Amino acid sequence: MKTVLIVGAGAQGGPCASILARDADVETIILGDVNPALLKRVEAKINSPKITVMELNAGDPEALRNAARGVDVIINLVLPVFNENIMRTALETGVHYVDTSFGEPEMMDLCVRDNILGQIMQGRPLMLDEDFKKAGLTALVGCGGTPGLINVFVRYMSDKLETVDSIRMKFGEGPRPSPDQVPGAWNPGWSPFRALWGFAVEPAVFTDGRYAIRPIFDAPEVHTFPEPIGSILISRHQHQEQITLPYFIGKGVRECEYKYPVDPQAATFVRMGFGNPDPITVKGTAVSPRDVLLQLTPAPGNAFLEEDAGGAAAPVVQNQIWTAEVSGTKDGRSLRYAVTAPYTFYWNRTEKQRIYNTFGAMDIGVALPAVIGAKMCVAGEADPGVIAAECLDPGIFLQRIASSGAPLTFHETCTRAVGTVDD
Repeated sequence: MKTVLIVGAGAQGGPCASILARDADVETIILGDVNPALLKRVEAKINSPKITVMELNAGDPEALRNAARGVDVIINLVLPVFNENIMRTALETGVHYVDTSFGEPEMMDLCVRDNILGQIMQGRPLMLDEDFKKAGLTALVGCGGTPGLINVFVRYMSDKLETVDSIRMKFGEGPRPSPDQVPGAWNPGWSPFRALWGFAVEPAVFTDGRYAIRPIFDAPEVHTFPEPIGSILISRHQHQEQITLPYFIGKGVRECEYKYPVDPQAATFVRMGFGNPDPITVKGTAVSPRDVLLQLTPAPGNAFLEEDAGGAAAPVVQNQIWTAEVSGTKDGRSLRYAVTAPYTFYWNRTEKQRIYNTFGAMDIGVALPAVIGAKMCVAGEADPGVIAAECLDPGIFLQRIASSGAPLTFHETCTRAVGTVDD
């Protein structure tokens, strides 16, 4: 992989460019974004001759085609509303495609528009799948942290089993602020629109062998994650994993769900109707409750631009951790595998410093899996067509992560049902 086009220079585009700039196999990185001031700041921070910045509108097909000519792969790190544009550009210019989030980008009904999630749930052909296959190209969707790395680990555990009955995933972050602290303005720390949408839309689950829609904040439970997170409230949440994994893993999957922390502030807003995009009338004026909330929500910062060696050396006081459990059978015995790993790629200060020193960035949980996926596509280690991260060979994927300089330490357990003394 010599030449890469990154679309989006924001919170993940910067780390992605920084990772690639330190990769000996990469010669040229084209970093495109609609914001020229942001491009200049990211370029200055990375300070690599490999990087060329370009003002680029992801909604402009002609501009995308001009930017993509001659590259090996496009890594899409903008909002999913632009995914189809960029996928079609990759196909037209004969290059591989990688994104980290996909599916219905805006509407509350997952199937209201023709998108990959709706196509899977309704049993229809995947958009552009046959076109990418005929071209011998890969469109790898959802190859970030979660979705992405967690999918690879689900495949890793599923490969140990002959049949798979259930897949259960949990994501944790924190610790939460102390209850004696006065809360500030709601600020999810990333795209407020996507964060609010995730809480406001009724989540899909795979249950009893079919897709179903559940109420928001369904099946709440208190789950204990490793420190510094501890015990937090999580509930079913809309994510891509519980839709793609049953489709691509197969093996008789009957149940698949994804649970996410319940943000008390977001939950209050959603329960009051502020997640609703449909206009309501207030004193004779039609306004969208969602637009009002998002207008008042602070814009997310760009952590990459603020990262430095001092922050890398500081103790880990907050973290993000996920766990995935896969239950099934092998040789007639019931088994349950579980993996717990840090979304951030580090458990402690030493590992955090190593990440920063290696990549020039700490927030690599989305960007590094995208880079690994892109390298596998270009190397012919991924099947052609439209695929998700669980379609990648987990052994190759994890080896490439280790070789990149970020060996991931994860906790793995295996539990088996004991039925007789002989067992």
